Amino acid sequence: MRILVVEDERDLADGIADGLRGEGYAVDVADDGPAALDLLAVTPYDLVCLDLLLPGMSGVEVCTRVRRFGGAPPDAEAPRILMLTALDAVSDRIRGLDAGADDYLVKPFDFDELMARVRALLRRDAGRSGAVLLCGDLALDTARGEARRGERLLRLSPKEFALLRYFMANPDRAISAEELIDHVWDENLDPFSQVVKVAVLGLRRKLDPQGLHQPLITVRGLGYRLRSSAS
Repeated sequence: MRILVVEDERDLADGIADGLRGEGYAVDVADDGPAALDLLAVTPYDLVCLDLLLPGMSGVEVCTRVRRFGGAPPDAEAPRILMLTALDAVSDRIRGLDAGADDYLVKPFDFDELMARVRALLRRDAGRSGAVLLCGDLALDTARGEARRGERLLRLSPKEFALLRYFMANPDRAISAEELIDHVWDENLDPFSQVVKVAVLGLRRKLDPQGLHQPLITVRGLGYRLRSSAS
C-alpha cells in the first residue's frame, strides 16, 4: 500500500515516513498543501496522513479538494485520509471530519496507535474488519506482521509482505506491474527496472517452494492474479 505523509515539521515527517517504511509501506512526503495536491494529482495513493496546520493551505482545504476531485487517475478511488493535528478541540475534529477525513489523531501520538489506525483504514478499503486477511489457505496478520500458508510461517521480506498484502486485498483480480508500482513502491523506483518481476518471483518461491500448488499466477498480457482457491 502507498501512503502520502503531508507534514511541514520535517523531523516528524521523516520519523513517520521511516516508521511506515519499516512496516513495509511505500511512502512519499510533502511539506505543504500545494505539494501534496501535485502528488495526489498523479499518484493513486491508498492513504494520506495529513497535518491540519500547513503553511499556505490548511489540511482542511487539501482534504476538501481531494474529496471534490477524487483520486488519480481520475477514475481511481480517492484515498483514505487520516488527519494529524495538535488541535484537540471537538470543533477542530468536527471540521476535519466534515471536510472528508476518515479518522483523526491528536499530536503527540504513540506510533503504535498511528499504525493501528493506518491498518484499520486500509482494511476498510479492502472490505475487511479484522486484522487478519484471508485468501484460500493464506493468512496475513497485518497487526503482527506475520503471513502463513496453512500452518507454515512465511519468512517474507518487508517488500514481499507488502506485495502479498496488496494481492490479498485484491484477490482473483489481474493486477498489472504498473498497478503494483503505484501501490507498493514509492516515487524513487525506476519504472523501467525489473524490480517488480524479481520481487514477485521471490514471493512466488516462498508461497510454493516445491512448485506444486502456486496460488500467485501470471496472467499473460495483464500481470498477476492471486487465486482464492486452488481451481
